[in-house]
Amino acid sequence: MSFVRLVLFFLGVLAALLLGWWAIVGLPESMLAKVAAPSGLKPYTQEQAAGRETYIREGCVYCHSQQPRPEGFGADQSRFWGRPSIAADYVYDTPHLLGTMRSGPDLFNVSVRRPDSVWHYEHLHDPRHLVPGSIMPRFPWLFDEGTSAPAPEGRVLVAYLLSLDHTYPITPHDTVESSP
Repeated sequence: MSFVRLVLFFLGVLAALLLGWWAIVGLPESMLAKVAAPSGLKPYTQEQAAGRETYIREGCVYCHSQQPRPEGFGADQSRFWGRPSIAADYVYDTPHLLGTMRSGPDLFNVSVRRPDSVWHYEHLHDPRHLVPGSIMPRFPWLFDEGTSAPAPEGRVLVAYLLSLDHTYPITPHDTVESSP
């Protein structure tokens, strides 16, 4: 193979990779950057943001989704309370925690179904105590009050879970791109 052909081949492969990246990452990111937050969606508090980091670190996203599906794609509305998610629901979420699979229930509106913080503490400490047959692992280390951290890991994680309430009304404006 001549040098020119080798360079052309390399440039073709590079162009294909860049085009693929743009289609999968760049284009959706630019479209979502134009979406405004619905009036009912509030930014995370410092405590809730710390809990979100704990949620990510502990791998909760691997078993729980945060993306109810529209009617016809499953029984999400009857099982998980509320409407299907829209792009505007995730304005303050970077990275987005939509989930990769559903071994556990969808948590998009978990604070509506379970508004009691004590229930969440007990569930995270020993899931099978409250939900017999649960396959969720125990997270007792999140509740060690002996740490020097200002807020225990369990408290901030529960604060994040209690912030997951997307039952606010949406308008037709919320479901389309906002003007720049």
